[in-house]
Amino acid sequence: MPNPNRGSVGFQSSEFEEKYDRPSKTELKRQSDALQDLGHELVDQPRDRVKRVPMPEDVRDAILECQNIKNHEGRRRQLQFVGKKMRTLSEEEIAIIQRTIEGWKGASKADTAALHALERRREKLLADDQALTVLLAEHPELDVQHLRTLIRNARKEQAENKPPKAYREIFQILKELDAKARGAAKAAAAEGDEGGDDDEEGDDE
Repeated sequence: MPNPNRGSVGFQSSEFEEKYDRPSKTELKRQSDALQDLGHELVDQPRDRVKRVPMPEDVRDAILECQNIKNHEGRRRQLQFVGKKMRTLSEEEIAIIQRTIEGWKGASKADTAALHALERRREKLLADDQALTVLLAEHPELDVQHLRTLIRNARKEQAENKPPKAYREIFQILKELDAKARGAAKAAAAEGDEGGDDDEEGDDE
């Protein structure tokens, strides 16, 4: 007669699966640390940003309260409390917060790239007179004489190691021009969307 216990090691396979289906202590610690870091990242953001993030009110209040604390030990304890609150969130709520932060980072990268582009354009203005001709062709409303004076003064500042007053003013002018161009592009895009809607209505007729 076959032995019914042959091959058995003393427990059912379902018991084995149940035991190892739960997250390990290491995995739980990793998840807890990740949520603590996420909470810390929110604390480091501007208050108006935090207020716009979709999350439960008690979690937001804990984060905003932490931002108000200047005492090192008090802030450390409040950060721990923020981490505790973060661990009460659902997976969906955590995913929304993570996507929001990623969106901020993407915007920050785009802003940084735009500023670097303006810096490169300023360097071209100082290095090549033709760059001013190109800029004036794009923006004929600019004060030519004022720009030439600024460029001349900026070159002098660099040569004589003086405070970069004119150098900074050139950057501000370029920054304002870029802001106007972005605003105009957004307005044009909005008008285009409205025009598309009108066209669709016309087709229906």
